[in-house]
Amino acid sequence: MNAAAGTDGLLRCPWAVTSPDYQLYHDGEWGRPVSGEAALFERLSLEAFQSGLSWITILRKRPAFRKAFADFDPAVVATFTDADRERLMADAGIVRNRAKINAVIANAQALLQLPEGESLDRLLREHVPNRPRPVPRTLADVPASTAESAALAKALKQRGFRFVGPTTAYAMQQAAGYVNDHLESCWVRDGG
Repeated sequence: MNAAAGTDGLLRCPWAVTSPDYQLYHDGEWGRPVSGEAALFERLSLEAFQSGLSWITILRKRPAFRKAFADFDPAVVATFTDADRERLMADAGIVRNRAKINAVIANAQALLQLPEGESLDRLLREHVPNRPRPVPRTLADVPASTAESAALAKALKQRGFRFVGPTTAYAMQQAAGYVNDHLESCWVRDGG
């Protein structure tokens, strides 16, 4: 599928024109560089919650996720107790999946236990493709995962992270701007 025109006439990745929420996310966030461990932890957590679900579900629940998970401050989330787990399981504003909730808490703990000099940002940068891929012209040209995202997932799992397979790792690389999968004709492709 090729780029499609939004309500303003600008060409975008076709998924971005299916809802105003998607268009706003696409234009202002997706593929744009993200910095700071809390912001990256949020992207990792939301991508894990998205696994098996539509991204629009997660996007619309993001304010509730932020409230429920202390704005994704890893130092706070790492201290969540069984009572917090039960609070989260009762929160209709988020996706109530025990395995994913437990993974987010475990991932906060793993993030805080990274060796000195290592960070989520550094791990992501170390797993960016060494050579540029061809610019995607259609959605069919955008992979679900890559060798680099598989290596990133493996590196994260070795450090105690959970719910981070190659597809989730790649989605995070895309969302946080470590790879640019905006279609060739998308107005955002070159920093729009």
